[in-house]
Amino acid sequence: MSDTRERDSALLTIALFAAFADGSKHADEREEIRNIAESLAGEGDGPDLRALYQDVLLKRVDLAESARRLADPGEKHLAYEMAVGVCDADGRMTGDERAFLDNLRGLLGMDAGESEEIEQEAEQVVEMTEAAAPATVSQAAATQPPAGSATAVDEAAMDKTILNYSILNGALELLPQSWASMAIIPLQIRMVYGIGKEYGVELDRGHIKEFLATLGVGMTSQYLEQFGRKLIGGLFRSAGGRTVGRVGRAATGMAFSFATTYALGNVARRYYAGGRQMSTELLKSTFNEMLGSAKEKQSEFLPQIEQKAQNLDMGQVMSLVKGGGRV
Repeated sequence: MSDTRERDSALLTIALFAAFADGSKHADEREEIRNIAESLAGEGDGPDLRALYQDVLLKRVDLAESARRLADPGEKHLAYEMAVGVCDADGRMTGDERAFLDNLRGLLGMDAGESEEIEQEAEQVVEMTEAAAPATVSQAAATQPPAGSATAVDEAAMDKTILNYSILNGALELLPQSWASMAIIPLQIRMVYGIGKEYGVELDRGHIKEFLATLGVGMTSQYLEQFGRKLIGGLFRSAGGRTVGRVGRAATGMAFSFATTYALGNVARRYYAGGRQMSTELLKSTFNEMLGSAKEKQSEFLPQIEQKAQNLDMGQVMSLVKGGGRV
């Protein structure tokens, strides 16, 4: 497709269809996606995601037409890759999401081998999410010990851990591969799990996902924003059926992932150190305050983020999510 804006519009439209494919998005998640669309509207020379969001929600656009607008095999590969990522972002896909992907694969004219390869890669990231924290913990383990009874936390080491996770997730945002963006969420889960443990609380995945959602960091919406920023920022490029890119082309997305992780880590730290006494309103306001300052802070660590991005591979990231090394 010669018109880059048309191509990007088609890709984003397909990603939005994927976000709503399960048919069970709650009002708050729809609001998150709407806010993302607002924030990305007219960024750079990219398509207006706000308008696309309205078109998809009001059924003014057609999935088949969006698929037909992608002529290049690399563009089709990217569209399916992103759709799988969006469907998998909040856990294993539902039957409705599976049916959506089967339909999309047919509309794109993809062969089974290529689609299976994409899905297997996405499955590895789902496994990352499951490995980041246990599915359940006992009620006794989940109970915070009385004040003063927990082992003292090394606050300087905690500072370093949160910063390292933030740098790592900022670096992942600079990579063109879809698994890189998908790995950000399980790494955030792993970080929050570790923070809770430091303050004497054993957390399970369900609690951590609820905690993230309370702060407005939804799984599907966060992944959609990462994808949108990469695409609008020009990081994605198709070649030979694979996406390729160049480190340093997604500064805005990097700031988003660095800042979100940094703010999330510090709010989790306050919450669990204080015995989980913060109200929902206080959690949200504290997160938003920290997010603003963290976005300014990321430029200070740009060299470390870019250096980290040059040396990342999926095996290394998977090991970190599973706790097989220090971040």
